[in-house]
Amino acid sequence: MTLHASIAPALARALAKKGYEQLTEVQEAVLAPEADGADLLVSAQTGSGKTVAFGIAIAPTVLDGAETFPHAQLPLALVVAPTRELALQVQRELIWLYGEAAGRIAACVGGMDARAERRALERGAHIVVGTPGRLRDHIERGALDLSEIRAVVLDEADEMLDFGFREDLEFILDAAPASRRTLLFSATVSKAISEIARRYQKNAVRVSTVSERGQHADIAYQALLVAPSDRENAIINTLRFHDAARALVFCATREMVNRLTSRLRNRGFLVVALSGELTQNERTHALQALRDGRAKVCVATDVAARGIDLPGLDLVIHADLPTNGETLLHRSGRTGRAGAKGISALIVPMTQRGRAMRLLKFARIEAEWTEPPSADAIRAKDHERLMSDPSLTADHDAELMEGAKALLERFSAEQIAAAFLAAKQAVLPSAEELLSAPEPARGPREGRDQREPRPARAPFRGGVWFEVNVGHKQRAEPRWLLPLICRLGHVTRNEVGAIEISDARSRFEIAGDAAEKFAEALIATRGTEKSVRIVREGEGGAGEPAADARPRKPREDRPRDDRPREEKPRRERPAGAKRWSPHNDEPADAEPERSEDTGDRT
Repeated sequence: MTLHASIAPALARALAKKGYEQLTEVQEAVLAPEADGADLLVSAQTGSGKTVAFGIAIAPTVLDGAETFPHAQLPLALVVAPTRELALQVQRELIWLYGEAAGRIAACVGGMDARAERRALERGAHIVVGTPGRLRDHIERGALDLSEIRAVVLDEADEMLDFGFREDLEFILDAAPASRRTLLFSATVSKAISEIARRYQKNAVRVSTVSERGQHADIAYQALLVAPSDRENAIINTLRFHDAARALVFCATREMVNRLTSRLRNRGFLVVALSGELTQNERTHALQALRDGRAKVCVATDVAARGIDLPGLDLVIHADLPTNGETLLHRSGRTGRAGAKGISALIVPMTQRGRAMRLLKFARIEAEWTEPPSADAIRAKDHERLMSDPSLTADHDAELMEGAKALLERFSAEQIAAAFLAAKQAVLPSAEELLSAPEPARGPREGRDQREPRPARAPFRGGVWFEVNVGHKQRAEPRWLLPLICRLGHVTRNEVGAIEISDARSRFEIAGDAAEKFAEALIATRGTEKSVRIVREGEGGAGEPAADARPRKPREDRPRDDRPREEKPRRERPAGAKRWSPHNDEPADAEPERSEDTGDRT
């Protein structure tokens, strides 16, 4: 298939060699007649082929009608990117794109040897790709001369402004000739981007290929509701179920990256890490391991994964929820690129369900609310993959077939098949058994009255009682006991019945159909938070009352009573004050009913 006629012949040959048969939407847009030789302000989705787009857009300007470049001297074009990984990725793309034109592409990025970069610049380069800080440093030291620059490209300009590079960008643009072309690529066009465009571009042509929905059409979003203590187990099961050739797991902190990387490696996953504490050499090797198949999972922070392009990335997992909708879209955009399909899975602890719902709403994303893959589902998926294993239907050479016949003469077909299954299963990380999570959320209440009354709840029947080692002496109150019960037992307030507080201990009721799940969760969480401990009533082991379980700051305006304790008047509690229920259909001062299995309530 013939590519666009206005593409420089040398670049057209390079694209054909790379297997390009059709340009993407943004690549077609920058070749429009009105964009020829003009400044461009381009907004396009992640993974839409932006690097090739600005590469073919600036080709007529830097080649100036020639078939190939002359001997490299001062640079003719400058590409500025926000991160080291993105800059090196752009360099790799431009090397093959301009290979037929004999182009020399140099990189200047932080974390690399500045002296080697200066030597490369002295030898000459046609196009320089770099990060703002390192480029400015070379300009100030006289190693980078921009006097012959014909085109400047700002890639991921919105990210560079977010990272605080505005001053460096303005310095670089002011150092370049005023006659240059300026191409500004950004996922969004904010007020700051508009200001940069107004100041440094001349009659820029506006190009936008961003979907109105903001949600990439090739990405399937899932919200996996889990018990808080099951978050890492859910990540393991999600990776096992999809068995993606490449998967990216996003964490909020370096500590979480290190912890999860260690956990996955111990479980047998081929995993690498990307975080700010790694050297550039370590990060480069990690990405290369993913590209050549030596690793299948990358655990990374948001900053470390900015702009990286991993071909064949099928799965993105949000181990920690992103801070905003824009970050969610940017993370998810690592998959579903260039027409490929991808999955973006959010791991949602039940305590963060509301936050996840708001996040999806603000990002205009419709996600499927479901549970993480269970161990049974993973085993079924493994069986399905085994039945379609290519090695079972491949044509094997004669020597291998002779070996197979020898095996059949000595062992039964069932024994050989069992050995084949065992060998396959031995290299697979085992699935995790997960605690049951509550029913999936229904999603944001769009169009519904937020104050709609909740349906009446049926009275408890066959409730099970548990006890906690705090009471009035530790200033126990329902308002902090109830959330603690829900956290440790992975239940909602609807599954908690009456709470009865005595002097040294308290007891509470869990709905009969949730009691076993509650007991299992106590085992997983050890039923303990700080000095507070929960056990099933009658089992013992709650321990001594925790004197500091709920410390209260002293109030300076509270009058002190220095009389000995025996002289102080005893404060009488109102009737029914020891018993409380979180449900409106069971008033706090109601008379407790008798139960055959629990006896009288006190």
